[in-house]
Amino acid sequence: MAKKNFNPQHDEGPVAEAIEQQTAKLPSDLFLWGGLGALATAAVAFSTGKRHEALLIGQWAAPILILGLYNKVVKLEGSN
Repeated sequence: MAKKNFNPQHDEGPVAEAIEQQTAKLPSDLFLWGGLGALATAAVAFSTGKRHEALLIGQWAAPILILGLYNKVVKLEGSN
């Protein structure tokens, strides 16, 4: 069986590269505190009886933390 040539190198588009350059300037703590802030805000909303708002705000935590993880990977590994 012939070996396939696998090349994981690829180039980012200009939009992705520009976004990564700008977001790399943000501190990683910003995303952590943003995610925790969303959870705390959701807990307060839930405890005051605003259950639908609490569910909406609570769902923000995961995407904020995922963006923080992406930000950290871009800082450590670079965009290329």
